[in-house]
Amino acid sequence: MRFMYLWQSPDWPNFQHNAQALAPVLAQARLAQGRMLGLASSLQWVDLAELQLSGWAQEAVATAQIEGEILQLNSVRASAARRLGLPDASDTARDARTEATLDVLQAAVNQWQRPLLDDDLFDWHAALFPTGRSGITRIATGAYRSHVEPMQIVTPRLGKPDVVYYQAPASADVPAHMALLLQWFNQSLGTMDGLVRAAIAHLWFEAIHPFEDGNGRIGRALVELALAQDMQSSQRLFSLSTQLWQDRAGYYAHLQAATAQPNMDLTPWVQWFVGRVEAACHAALGQMQTALAKNRYWSQLNTDHPGLSASQRKALARLFDAQPVGFKGGMSTEKYVNLTSTSRATAYRELTELAELGLLLRTGQGRGTRYQLVL
Repeated sequence: MRFMYLWQSPDWPNFQHNAQALAPVLAQARLAQGRMLGLASSLQWVDLAELQLSGWAQEAVATAQIEGEILQLNSVRASAARRLGLPDASDTARDARTEATLDVLQAAVNQWQRPLLDDDLFDWHAALFPTGRSGITRIATGAYRSHVEPMQIVTPRLGKPDVVYYQAPASADVPAHMALLLQWFNQSLGTMDGLVRAAIAHLWFEAIHPFEDGNGRIGRALVELALAQDMQSSQRLFSLSTQLWQDRAGYYAHLQAATAQPNMDLTPWVQWFVGRVEAACHAALGQMQTALAKNRYWSQLNTDHPGLSASQRKALARLFDAQPVGFKGGMSTEKYVNLTSTSRATAYRELTELAELGLLLRTGQGRGTRYQLVL
């Protein structure tokens, strides 16, 4: 018999990885994580809350987007704010898909202090498909798949046989496979680097593909649980799924390369995965640095120029938020009027004052006059 897939290997599921080869990428990821956590400790409460809100929203949007499902960011942020106990000025109506995605993510990270059970995964899956349907197709929810047809990942071709990229274990074998995975997951905590453990858990879960649908989102929720256990906290500071989405071609390629062959050495997959964690930490670090720079800017502005009008402050805030690329086309008198609802005369006077104070740089003449923020 010629083995074609990871789970068909005689050594399954005795995964291996080269610790020496992983040491450099793990060191880089942990350095980025340490810098992120260190900077987070210096943030004001409001900025830390915004960072967590952004992390929740980005994660929910990205994990759905990987599966081709589009969630509206304003709806996700409103729902995440309610869950975090943060003020929500939005009057956005609750969206079922948004609530389902956040239900799963929240359930995953909130149980980091206890073992993971089949029933937990069933609850996540049922939450993800509250109508019992994937699209218009009825599926088994809150239970592992049981259909006799092979679970395959394919690309359909018009007038030609489908291209089969991967075939998962038979449905009848799924409970036994999942029992081994859950036993390992609960017993491996603290026995290896937490990022390596998260990478292996995700690949192992995706190789089994235990549900009729939703395996990608449930598998990434499993990663979120593993990362929460690694940090010993349910606090979210970064979005890994955003990094997976941004390199989704690499994500699919590395998953396929690792699962569509019977080699138990997962070193290449773990290297790539840990690199995505590092990128997620760097992205969060950039957000924190922006928040700190904004605090410094406004603190200095309030000290040096306490008499600025509300409209001037609103315009400066919009210009600051447009950094580093800058306000598209620069600020003009017309844009100032539209932004602040002031008269044209007031807009001209206030912009001129900001330029004279050295807060804005004026370029051009007449209708071509533009203002850029001075930092």
